[in-house]
Amino acid sequence: MSICARKIISLLLLSAALSGCSAFGASGPRAGTIMAAQHQRFEVADIKVVDVDAAVAQRLVAANRPLLFSETLGEGRASGTIVGRGDALDVSLWEAPPAVLFGSMVADSRVTSATALPVGRNIELPEQVVDSSGRITVPFAGSIPAAGRTTEQIQRDIVARLTGKAHLPQAVVRLARNVSSNVNVVGEVTNSTRVPLTARGERVLDVIAAAGGVKQPVAKVAIQITRGPTVLTLPMEQIVRDSSQNIILQPDDIVTAIYQPYTFTALGAVRNNGELPFEAVGLTLSQALGRIGGLDDSRADIRGAFIFRFEDPRLLPPTIGKPTLVASNGRVPVIYRVDLRNPVTFFAAESFPIKDKDIIYVSTAPAADFQKFLNTVSSVAFSVIGIGQNL
Repeated sequence: MSICARKIISLLLLSAALSGCSAFGASGPRAGTIMAAQHQRFEVADIKVVDVDAAVAQRLVAANRPLLFSETLGEGRASGTIVGRGDALDVSLWEAPPAVLFGSMVADSRVTSATALPVGRNIELPEQVVDSSGRITVPFAGSIPAAGRTTEQIQRDIVARLTGKAHLPQAVVRLARNVSSNVNVVGEVTNSTRVPLTARGERVLDVIAAAGGVKQPVAKVAIQITRGPTVLTLPMEQIVRDSSQNIILQPDDIVTAIYQPYTFTALGAVRNNGELPFEAVGLTLSQALGRIGGLDDSRADIRGAFIFRFEDPRLLPPTIGKPTLVASNGRVPVIYRVDLRNPVTFFAAESFPIKDKDIIYVSTAPAADFQKFLNTVSSVAFSVIGIGQNL
């Protein structure tokens, strides 16, 4: 090789060595750069970096545990027989013979025409609509309170009012039209509708079925129940699996089917970069790593797995200090670091919850960058040798 060629090689190798840190591509920042983020200024405050351990995972699991329907709203009771304002009632009255109040005079051929025998009979009253004051009117019994009572209670009240006026009176009250005890079903259902409640005690899945079912996959739908000021949400898949959450609904409940296409994004030294969906029932870090095919063995820094998230500041460890960069929704930017060299970390990853729009990033190992450098230098060297031999 000529002296000229040797000089060219030396110059190119020196140039490659000096520019090695910036000239060779990377999929993102290194672990050290991210760890230093908590000491750098972004806008007006520090970004907090939290090491994931069992205590951090348990704190997040407890905070992310949804309130159960059964715990907050209770099992409920069948309320379809509770009468309300605007409901229509069928009222039937009977009187035993010899009827005094509701009987009729019937001629008997065995007696003189002047003699008649009273017989028992029943009467069907016209449909009784519960008025705005919550009452109905029954002949000879007067105004009867109906709203907020069962049909059995109304029957007993009517009989008590007629006792002493009729001979052994009896009454049957039936709910003919139910306009007050209904549940509204809206959202991602085939047909938004009002479902009347009956004595059977309609449950969450009953009224969803009555609305034609959900339009989206069950795994991506959450069910929200609004009862007065209380609003609770559970994944539909959890309600299907846990029958205790399929509670009996109450009048004026609002059941909303919500489509929730949860996703997280995987970047860096992993086998599958991209945005991946997950189910409304939730996903753990270990499951997320499994779905992206794990880390890229040839490039990943096992000390540098990170989860980027806007977090509730109340969930941060007290030792980390008070965050000062707060988003408009009250959340703060947090980076959770996962050191996969430590076997204990895998137990924490089994429960660490992944949230919607999380970013999982695995940094590239320094050795991988060095290998890129060697490969580039080798390529340059052989190219120059070829050039030198031709000089």
